[in-house]
Amino acid sequence: MSGGHGHVEGGDKKTALLVAILAALLAISELGGKSAQTHALADHIDASNLWSFFQAKTIRQTTMRTAADAVEAQFKDGGQTMPPGLKKQAETWRTTAQRYETEPETGEGRKELAARAKAKEAARDKAMSAYHMFEYGSAALQLAIVLAGAAALTSVVWLTIMSIGLGVVGMLFGALGFLAPTLIHL
Repeated sequence: MSGGHGHVEGGDKKTALLVAILAALLAISELGGKSAQTHALADHIDASNLWSFFQAKTIRQTTMRTAADAVEAQFKDGGQTMPPGLKKQAETWRTTAQRYETEPETGEGRKELAARAKAKEAARDKAMSAYHMFEYGSAALQLAIVLAGAAALTSVVWLTIMSIGLGVVGMLFGALGFLAPTLIHL
C-alpha cells in the first residue's frame, strides 16, 4: 500500500497477478491429475475384470480337456470300444476347449482377452504416469504460490524469481501430464 490511500503499488500488482496466474495453473494441474487418476482406476478395474474372464476361460478349457481325456483314457486302457455318442461328446469337448483359446469373432477367447487386458494395463500405466506428472506440477505450483506470497510481504526479489522458476517447473510438469506422461520417470 502506498501512503495508506488503498492503492496497490506496481510491484504488488505484479505479485498479485503472478499469484493469480499460478493459482489458475494449479487448478488446471489439479483437474488434470484428478482426471488421470480416475482413468487409471477405471482402466485398472477393466484390466482386472478381463484377467478374471481370462481365468474363467482357462478353467473351462481345462475342464473340457480333462473330461475328454478322462473318457478317452477309460476306454483306451480297458480295451473296450468307445460308444459313438461318447466319442462324439469327447470331440465336442475338445472343440469347445480349442474355441476357448481364440474367438476372434467375439473377442472373448483367451488370446483376445489377454491382449485386451494388456492394453488396459498399458492405458492404466500411462494414466498413472500422467497423474504423477500432475502431482509434481501441482506441488511446484503450490510452492511457487507460497514464495510469491512471501515475496509480496517482504519485497525480496529473489523470492519472486524463485516463485516464477517454480511456476515454470510446475507448468512443464503439467504439460508433460497432458502431452507426454511417460517421457520421464521420476
